[in-house]
Amino acid sequence: MPPAQEPSESQPQQGEPVGPVTVGPIAHGGHCVARHDGRVIFVRHALPGERVMIKITDDSKERFWRGDATEILQPSPDRVPAPCPISGPGGCGGCDFQHVDLAAQRRLKAAVLAEQLERLAGLELDVAVEEVPLPSEVSEQGAAIGPSTSSGLANGLGWRTRMRYLVDDRGRAGLRQHRSHRVIALPEEGCRIAAPGIARPADGLRGIGSEPAQDGTTSSESAGLVGELIGVAAADGTHWIGDESGGIGDESGPIVEHAAGRDWRVAGDGFWQVHPAAADTLVDAVLEGLAPSAGESAFDLYCGVGLFTGALIDAGCRVIGVEASRRAITDARHNLADAGSRARFLAARVDRALRQPRGKGSLPQSTDLVVLDPPRTGAGRAVVEQVVARGPRAIAYVACDPAALARDLAYFMRQGYQLANLRAFDLFPMTHHLECVATIVPR
Repeated sequence: MPPAQEPSESQPQQGEPVGPVTVGPIAHGGHCVARHDGRVIFVRHALPGERVMIKITDDSKERFWRGDATEILQPSPDRVPAPCPISGPGGCGGCDFQHVDLAAQRRLKAAVLAEQLERLAGLELDVAVEEVPLPSEVSEQGAAIGPSTSSGLANGLGWRTRMRYLVDDRGRAGLRQHRSHRVIALPEEGCRIAAPGIARPADGLRGIGSEPAQDGTTSSESAGLVGELIGVAAADGTHWIGDESGGIGDESGPIVEHAAGRDWRVAGDGFWQVHPAAADTLVDAVLEGLAPSAGESAFDLYCGVGLFTGALIDAGCRVIGVEASRRAITDARHNLADAGSRARFLAARVDRALRQPRGKGSLPQSTDLVVLDPPRTGAGRAVVEQVVARGPRAIAYVACDPAALARDLAYFMRQGYQLANLRAFDLFPMTHHLECVATIVPR
């Protein structure tokens, strides 16, 4: 980003309108870049090329401000009416792109991915973000009923199978405002991107007198928060998880998901991909990139409950899975008990397991294949260097953050590896998020 010019002496106060402003390119994080009076403004609810008025929401930084487009003077042809009444300025922070046509959403995500790859890894790539249809048959408690031809349902809604709601002492559940601790009450129809069975959190509340709230009201201003309610639309039905003694939720045990030809036990508040087609889509992409052969050895790093381990086991590999969550490792061992000695699991931080000296709890000094599925922060330099030291013939890197992926690709390239293939998937319609699978091989 070029340095901002000196701002003028006459500066609007936070909350005051700014503009008219012509909106610049999309940026990582779900906002666009605009400039006014020499000042960079990261603006939400806008599209590149639009002329807008901006309400400043954060002027605490010296180099840039944040704001919302509150009046659209010249709209983009990619702009559409937002399906959710609380998705706009000052509303729920869960969706960034409800005002954007679905195909245009994918183009925006592709532009962000390309910019991050060029800026952080020096790679000039044009990678299309692939549309991911829902499975043609999903249980009635799940995200779809009948066939679908688009990411989520045909309109990009109703796909999210895991929701985390905040509940106040009046029995009202909502979602956080963008970059705020305030909680926005949901409209009567519930969250529009949530699977139908978990879109209305009132269905998971017991023992708290439920009180209706107007769309978009801030529940935490007038009532105290009493807990969280997690809704899960899983393969084995709908689950509401929370503080059962306080009337929030009705269970806390494991749930069952189905993917890659297996059933998977997962903690109700544990990690599992939120799009119903995500697990199968990512497994297919990982196997396509690695092309595993029977008898090969593999590491599944940040393995969770064993999804990629299971796919590699079924391809005839011997796999060691590493995961910091002991609960997830317990589930992984349960899920792949039939694999016997072909699957071994370590409950440890990945960076520590990789640098552990030879002996109990250590990883072999060589392996044929590696799957990396780190958290949003990425694997990091130390993990990349330790992986490369094992000399794998192929690495599949599953990434949910394009900036972290690009940074780690640069580390791999400095260590003598190169990017062989990159696929990107729209597993989070209406948001700025995307999922990537990179195949990395020796140069």
